[in-house]
Amino acid sequence: MGTAIALPWLEAMSPVSIWANAGPRPPIRMAVMYAPNGKYMPRWTPAEAGALPGQLPFILQPLASLRRDVSVISGLASAMAAPTTHSPYMAAFLTGARLHNTRGDDLRLGISADQIAAARLAGQTRLSSLELGTMNSGGDADGNNSEYFNLSWRDATTPMRPILQPRVLFDRLFASPLGGGNRRGNTERRSILDFVLAEANSLRDDLGGSDRRKLDEYLASIRDIEQRIERVARLPLPARPNLTIPDQNWSNNWEEHVRIMVDLMVLAFQTDSTRICTFALRPELNSGNHPNLGFSEHHHDLSHHQRAKDFPDKYATVGQFHVAQFAYLLRRLKESREGDGTLLDHCVAVYGAGMSDGNGHDPRNLPIVLAGRGGGTFNPGRHIRLNRETPLCNLWLSVLECIGTPIDRLGDSTGRLSGL
Repeated sequence: MGTAIALPWLEAMSPVSIWANAGPRPPIRMAVMYAPNGKYMPRWTPAEAGALPGQLPFILQPLASLRRDVSVISGLASAMAAPTTHSPYMAAFLTGARLHNTRGDDLRLGISADQIAAARLAGQTRLSSLELGTMNSGGDADGNNSEYFNLSWRDATTPMRPILQPRVLFDRLFASPLGGGNRRGNTERRSILDFVLAEANSLRDDLGGSDRRKLDEYLASIRDIEQRIERVARLPLPARPNLTIPDQNWSNNWEEHVRIMVDLMVLAFQTDSTRICTFALRPELNSGNHPNLGFSEHHHDLSHHQRAKDFPDKYATVGQFHVAQFAYLLRRLKESREGDGTLLDHCVAVYGAGMSDGNGHDPRNLPIVLAGRGGGTFNPGRHIRLNRETPLCNLWLSVLECIGTPIDRLGDSTGRLSGL
């Protein structure tokens, strides 16, 4: 029946006369990466407001080479998240709404900022939004079910389930629904590129040098991700460590899992398949461990860092490891040329958590990083210190205005942020 793949944004797609007059304006994308269990704030917060120093605090050090592309924002608060259990923090992060009836099935929350943008941009891209993750949550000890551990909400009662597996995301982006394209078994599956390579080569002959390089890089990226997904799927399971592992959707290599998902997110932005993407690295509470960092304690246990004297160091190390995944996303966006700049220049990317100090479940002074220039709207490279109780939703109002989907109010917002 046929197979199609989206193409990156090429200069040849626009009239020469437009490019001669400084070129068309690429669309602005919104990306949100969420990390659970807060951060060890003494090793997160820059000492002074103003330009970011060359030596960043320990947790932020993966962003050192990107410090001119990011701003650290202090003082934002998620007042709607009650400081008791974990479920309100993730649910309130993009909605600014307080959970109701947390022990029943009658979910009441609010629409999230990403879904406001997705609804406003509906019809302009093939996918209105992408919601990504690496594992599900089974709920918590207080009886809250997994729906409450969702980052994105279509409305007050409808959480957006994240895509957890690279193959599912790859098929969502690239497999044709015609002819049951994403239903073929592994023995029948052929590379997506095998179906379209002839036409891609024909197109290449009609492109200029810059577009040829971009198309070649793009097709090579698709092939690389295909091969990586198939390679990981063929690897045998590693020996089971002497740890208690929750029965969840674990990857053989969590960091590689994250990075394949990030690469696919970047491809989705490159092809303008979507302009809105959220990625929860892990859900609150059920957050796993990182034996590759040299210790076996679970992240949630480490966040309650008064339990053992070495927990603050380990808690900060996990925080740094999560920031490194955001740094990888920013580098991939910055490597992709688009128009008169990079994909990162035409993006608003936010990294953050729904609480600051995990030991006290504190929803004030949240750890937030704002990256990208939003097409020239934002001026990064600084530590921006706000009043301590400034609503996080004020940031979302500013982000939504930047991407062309402005609203006047969200959750507990009091107005757009100034000075970004």
